[in-house]
Amino acid sequence: MPRRPRILAALSAAAVVGSLLAAPVSAADPVPVPEPAPDYCRKQCHHVLPPGQNGNATFADLVAHLLLGTRPAHSDDQLAKYDRLATRYPELTIGIIQEFFNDNSFGVRPDDVERIYRPREDVTIVRDRTAGIPHIYGTTRSGTTFGAGYATAENKLFLMDVMRRAGRGEVTPFAGGAPANRELEQRFFAASPYTEQELQQQIDAVARLGERGAQALTDAQSYVEGINAYIEQAHRGRFFPGEYVATGHVDPITNEGRIEPFRLTDLVVLASLVGAQFGGGGGNEVANAIARMALHERFGPERGEQVWHAFRAENDPEAITTVHDGRTFEYGTAPANPQGVVLPDPGSVSPQQVVFDPTGSAAEPAEPDTQPESVNPRPATDDPVESLRGMFDDGVVPTGMGQPGGMSNALVVSGAHTDSGHPVAVFGPQTGYFSPQLLTLQELQGPGISAKGASFAGLSFYTLLGRGPDYAWSATTAAQDIIDTYAVELCEPDGQPATKNSNHYRFRGECLPMQTVERRNAWQPNLGDDTPAGSYRLVSFRTRYGPVTHRATVGGRPVAFTTARATFLHEVDSIIGFQKFNDPAAITSATDFQRAAHDINYTFNWFYVDADDTAYFNSGANVLRQPVVDPSMPIASDPAYEWQGWNPATNTATYVPFREHPQSINQDYYISWNNKQAPGTAGDKLEKSAVQRGDLLDGRVAEHIAAGGTFTRVTLTRAMAEAGVTDLRAERVLPDLLRLIDTQPVDDPRTAALVGELRAWLADGGRRVETEPGSREYAHASAIELMDAWWPLLVRGEFEPSLGAPAYQALTDVMQINESPSGWQNGEPGLHVGQGHQGSAFQFGWYGQVSKDIRGVLGEPVPGGFGEPLCGGGDAATCRRMLLDTLAQAAATPAEQTYPGDADCAAGDQWCADAILQTKIGGISQNKISWQNRPTYQQVVEFPAHR
Repeated sequence: MPRRPRILAALSAAAVVGSLLAAPVSAADPVPVPEPAPDYCRKQCHHVLPPGQNGNATFADLVAHLLLGTRPAHSDDQLAKYDRLATRYPELTIGIIQEFFNDNSFGVRPDDVERIYRPREDVTIVRDRTAGIPHIYGTTRSGTTFGAGYATAENKLFLMDVMRRAGRGEVTPFAGGAPANRELEQRFFAASPYTEQELQQQIDAVARLGERGAQALTDAQSYVEGINAYIEQAHRGRFFPGEYVATGHVDPITNEGRIEPFRLTDLVVLASLVGAQFGGGGGNEVANAIARMALHERFGPERGEQVWHAFRAENDPEAITTVHDGRTFEYGTAPANPQGVVLPDPGSVSPQQVVFDPTGSAAEPAEPDTQPESVNPRPATDDPVESLRGMFDDGVVPTGMGQPGGMSNALVVSGAHTDSGHPVAVFGPQTGYFSPQLLTLQELQGPGISAKGASFAGLSFYTLLGRGPDYAWSATTAAQDIIDTYAVELCEPDGQPATKNSNHYRFRGECLPMQTVERRNAWQPNLGDDTPAGSYRLVSFRTRYGPVTHRATVGGRPVAFTTARATFLHEVDSIIGFQKFNDPAAITSATDFQRAAHDINYTFNWFYVDADDTAYFNSGANVLRQPVVDPSMPIASDPAYEWQGWNPATNTATYVPFREHPQSINQDYYISWNNKQAPGTAGDKLEKSAVQRGDLLDGRVAEHIAAGGTFTRVTLTRAMAEAGVTDLRAERVLPDLLRLIDTQPVDDPRTAALVGELRAWLADGGRRVETEPGSREYAHASAIELMDAWWPLLVRGEFEPSLGAPAYQALTDVMQINESPSGWQNGEPGLHVGQGHQGSAFQFGWYGQVSKDIRGVLGEPVPGGFGEPLCGGGDAATCRRMLLDTLAQAAATPAEQTYPGDADCAAGDQWCADAILQTKIGGISQNKISWQNRPTYQQVVEFPAHR
């Protein structure tokens, strides 16, 4: 039989095996479409979230995708809209905005109703035809949140299940022992090693937070009931996600097996995972200390400290800030003469072991990923069940996913600078690109709730980012420092000398045992993951000052370094703030919004807009430290240096009051791309320097306003989109490099031609855009390749000779030299940083440090600079020669080395190396799209009226 008839026969079999039922719940009588809730945006709110709302694929859907390449409805219908903005933003108008964004009005037009059903008598769900978004109308509050749980499970059940396992450190027993699964569970377990009792305690604590806390617990319980109602019906009706077949949890023939119901504690786990990924800040103090010591060793204490401060950029006077109205908000900066700083003995630091007693495949070296993300290899068989074999051999989650991210951007312009006189906002979170997406869209309408937008799947009983009747809000990652590192002295209870391996520590005069939290994980091969059987124990060693991350000696005495995180044991405290965002009665002004944002303990920059006002607030559990403490360095575990008011039993402390958080109302404009919040506020890493990607937004908005221009939704979106395809190094650093090169004529014709290529690219905007939509080739491709190859060479050539190899390496351990769209070009052959193909780029890198040093070489005044320049030992001619030599070396670098290739891209393919992939968390792959540095979920908002 020819292949296609065999495939169709296989799909027929799969339809029988999988019982292709559409969502089953519908009333016997027709269900009327509820009336839309009051909406003051009047068709001027838009949004987009790729690839599509639907992330569930039945067994038959998976088989059809693997054999024929088809995808379930609404799984990819927002991807093309999102993609086309990268090349077509110059032609954007209000008349064609629907080609790039979907309408974000409340309600569903009668001609856009795809499906209407009632999973319970007190809730009606309407799915729109445009994107499959659920619009949930509850006659009771419980019905509203029940419907949210039911609808989210309909769209993202397997994703939610994987992520609750990841947060607990238990992916491998659920999905198999692939190295990516092991990496993810180890990373999240190390960040949040909770016992089940501690998870429940956090739920109980929320219930004690007054009337709103009790309501939040009731809402969450109804939400879990909705999830579990869907699980029970989907399993019985055989329309559950097919990945449960691939991972061996449900038999495709008999339907025997089990999909575990959700519990309230799962929501705590998911909250901790989101917080660890996007809402933390700090914890890098050991790496900071090693780099600082290396600089002291190289230059001596005084000069070494000057160089460290220039790299640290703690309060860089050249850094752009979101608040620019002249006010200062001091937080996280080091005092002039800090006390309690603990520096480890050189070479003594070792990471804390997490994995113990590996057996089987756990004891074997991990193999690199081999499966592409943008396509599933065609199965060798047409058999429906066997077609799923090996689909998760590289894991159900992507390698590198667990690395903390600091992403998202926002542009908000006050009505004083818009055409309409009403504020305009273009904002959203960059949460990476996944299939299905981590976020889910919904509209919630019920007693005390009226909101529409995005939430993390599994936490969507409230809308986390979106809009209310006459206001909208969004957030960016802030990453101010709420995680400190303490050095605890190790001891032995019998008084014997301690070693680095001792598991007791001194706390306020006592020698206490470390608490251990364990996971015993074992796995067997399954249909989707052929990884051989294996097992190990994950162990976290915890102290009163938090989990142990490193061990070392200080003055020859053994210590453990721990991370004290302000949100530890408080993962769901933020629920009150989100509850208020969804309640129009609680949000009637910009000030109300700021007060609600203050209830969120994760580190986010919050932005608000209504018909008249704009606002900004920086949230976070900003602990009040002792004034002598330097939070960027390890701290002695002594009561004199502990957080003020700290209670180790509850991990509570005295916090910075509301008025001292960076905040503003009705500033002329706000931008944020994870840049510095305000003068005086220190970041947790080194990137908030003289050059930061927020410059790409700030320059475009500030210059337009300064020239007397005004903004519309279209022009502000264009400003965002242009910044999103611009290479930060080209726009902000290349001019400095060219000025140094131009101090003398370039005599060598070949090198002069290379300089000319870069100059032409810069003159054309320094953008990384296709020659035309779909060409898969960049305009100025050779200049872009030249910059990509040159950057790691020039950074090393500029700094390593002066710093010395040990200090240079230590500083790269603190912050990578580059964050390219591909993750390559980081100074060492084969060194890849971060998760590739994820869009977000140019946040971390030595961009400001390069600019400061080159300007110093040119003899210009450089606030916060290095003093004596490092490049060429401070000699301009020597530094210039290094630039030209490394430029020539870059030109000779093969494209295959600059863009090494991976399972999705051939080596040397520049466009593909940058391209965005929707990384699979499940079985449905998506097409590649062209690179753009842009929020994953994005709103375009302008309210013309209010209540």
